[in-house]
Amino acid sequence: MNFEHHIPNGALSRYVESFIYFEDHVTTHLIDRFLPDGNVEVVFELFGKPQYIYDNETLSKIQKCESVWASGVRTRPITIPSGSGSRMFVMIFKKGMAHPFFPFPMDEIRDRVVEADLIWPGAIGVLREKIADARNGIERFSLAEDFLLKLLGPRFEPRPFVEYGVSRIIGDPTLTRLTELAGEVGYSKKHFINVFKKDVGVSPKSYLRIMRFQKAVTEIEDRDLDWASIALDCGYYDQAHFINDFKSFSGFTPVDYSRRKNGALNYVPVS
Repeated sequence: MNFEHHIPNGALSRYVESFIYFEDHVTTHLIDRFLPDGNVEVVFELFGKPQYIYDNETLSKIQKCESVWASGVRTRPITIPSGSGSRMFVMIFKKGMAHPFFPFPMDEIRDRVVEADLIWPGAIGVLREKIADARNGIERFSLAEDFLLKLLGPRFEPRPFVEYGVSRIIGDPTLTRLTELAGEVGYSKKHFINVFKKDVGVSPKSYLRIMRFQKAVTEIEDRDLDWASIALDCGYYDQAHFINDFKSFSGFTPVDYSRRKNGALNYVPVS
């Protein structure tokens, strides 16, 4: 397998978590359940082979994805190919920081996967062709950086209070009073929620639930499976609430998830 990973420097470092390129990836399964992680991504398929999204229950094909697509913040799991045999390039934005590159509010693609040519007509297809033809990782990553820098423009400034709100939620997903968070940023709760949804894709409450779930996923990966302790440490007020939330975001109970996971965080083999 050829796997390349790049973290941009300079202006993009505030907005982009990483770029990933891989080919000759081989798995023992064909389909994964991808869990909500709070991220926005743009995915390039470089072999010219369509990929599909599957129904979470029946595994029947429900959406065809070709060339390049953007995936918004998810509040429910999505079932996708495992990537075996694919050649892919992925842009992963920092949590809550994708909005400068999109020409519409981020809540318009919540729980959606959208063909990227509908978002950046023509230009994204040209970028895909250049990335596919690039001689090495340095060229691929440079092409992606140049594209995003042009979208960003020289004078864009994100809203610091939304950036702060996202960082507070990520830093402490056990928060219980979002009214206090709105007070910390100096705006009314209504205004904070409205702007947060436009910039991040979901409300602060929904994002907090996603990050709380993500904390639980990490805890399950890294520690002994004391379910009551995990529920308490992740901010759930009881074990029943923990189980219900976990099943809502993953489709599995925590016990079932722990039996299925294979070490790839947020990817669960299903077929």
